[in-house]
Amino acid sequence: MKELLSTKEVAELLHVNEKMVYTLISEKQLPATKVTGKWLFPRRLVEMWLEDSTINRPPTPATMPRDQGLLVIAGSNDILLERTISLFNHRHPDYLAVYGNVGSLGGLRALRGSLCQIAASHLLQETDGEYNFQFAEEELGERPAAVNFCLREQCLLVAKGNPKNIQRVADLGRSDIRIVNRPEGTGTRLLLDMELRKAGIDGKKIEGYGKEFQEHLAVGLEVLAGRADAAPAVTVVAGLLGLDFVPLRKERFDLLIPKGRFFDHGVQLFLGLLHDESFRSLAQGLEGYDMSLCGKMVFPHETGIGK
Repeated sequence: MKELLSTKEVAELLHVNEKMVYTLISEKQLPATKVTGKWLFPRRLVEMWLEDSTINRPPTPATMPRDQGLLVIAGSNDILLERTISLFNHRHPDYLAVYGNVGSLGGLRALRGSLCQIAASHLLQETDGEYNFQFAEEELGERPAAVNFCLREQCLLVAKGNPKNIQRVADLGRSDIRIVNRPEGTGTRLLLDMELRKAGIDGKKIEGYGKEFQEHLAVGLEVLAGRADAAPAVTVVAGLLGLDFVPLRKERFDLLIPKGRFFDHGVQLFLGLLHDESFRSLAQGLEGYDMSLCGKMVFPHETGIGK
């Protein structure tokens, strides 16, 4: 799905003529930006504007109750995060931490709807190499608190011995290559699409591009079974499944928390666990993780990771 729409495409989306689109721009209603003399429209902002303009909306769900023993984390799939949630539930039996694997954008939208207290995200901002802040502001209307969970490596998983000799993203454009993919809205899919654009490759022409799996481990199993030659995933999967990999990028994986929920007792218990030795031991032996920033507040351009 295109991230930036033309005037004609926005008119088709809104079922109006192009003249009305220009009227909406002039009245400073419709989100738009001008690039080289042409109006472009970020799809996410147009959809948010349309939603916010809706009348006779159903009642907004009530905000999650505070400190009722339930901690909801939603967002990006991560093996270490899943193990950490299990550790939290073992350490704090009076609480129940649950995880919704809905992708990074899904986590932000869950925050927006007050469906969770923490969103796990690794959305790369293509313009400056930063992570998460721009997407969070667009979805939430404000910048949440951001605590780093880990730095981790993204890669292309390949079979042991790399029999197809895949060395870079550009090799995915070869006619003999078949892949599987992560869903739209995940940070891994966003990164792959960026790299494909840089290589001048139309992802939709790659065999298997539209075959999506919700978990990193699931795409790894497709490569392990020989049903795919490559798949985008985090490097830890290669170590767990005995696969080889082509490194792509080290990324920042953050926990995003609305400022009004930051001092919730359950949230603070979870953040406190990030400094515990029992948590740190979970990451030992898992390939592709860097815990040097873990547990620290992060701000735009603080680390320069990914630049």
